Amino acid sequence: MQKTALVFIALLLGIISSGNAQVKQKENHLKTSKNMENNFNEEQKKVFGTIQQMVAAFEKKDIDGVLETYEDNAIVMFEPQQPVQGKENLRTLFTQFVSMNPKYTFGEHEVYIAENIATHIAPWHMVGSMPDGTKIEQNGLSVATLRKQPNGEWLMIQDNPHGQFSINK
Repeated sequence: MQKTALVFIALLLGIISSGNAQVKQKENHLKTSKNMENNFNEEQKKVFGTIQQMVAAFEKKDIDGVLETYEDNAIVMFEPQQPVQGKENLRTLFTQFVSMNPKYTFGEHEVYIAENIATHIAPWHMVGSMPDGTKIEQNGLSVATLRKQPNGEWLMIQDNPHGQFSINK
């Protein structure tokens, strides 16, 4: 009986210790992942730089600057399940969209790279106004796929700012 009690106590202490280790591991993960972009390697920084360049150009209503961050046949999901492809089509829709004077804030940015393909993921919140002055607010999960170009630059080939759409159906 005493031997059984000791084994039970040892198991219980092991479970508690393991649980505490998992909590500490989660706490450490939260500390290091709050601003993941601070820990990006050089290639991840380049991918993130393309995203930052696009957002900055967009907020300045610099459509040419926005389009410079996309490959010629890139697709953008301006609306869920409605891909728009080709720079001239993108130019038309980006021009319409910037009339809302959008300002973006982002949550944590994630960048994952496999050879010459990268994925950027970030939650976003946008505040703007319609031409009649009506305030508009939107949020979503941006999921963008980028390809490394022969010159080392990263350009978007797919941009889906509504990556959460299927979850929210």
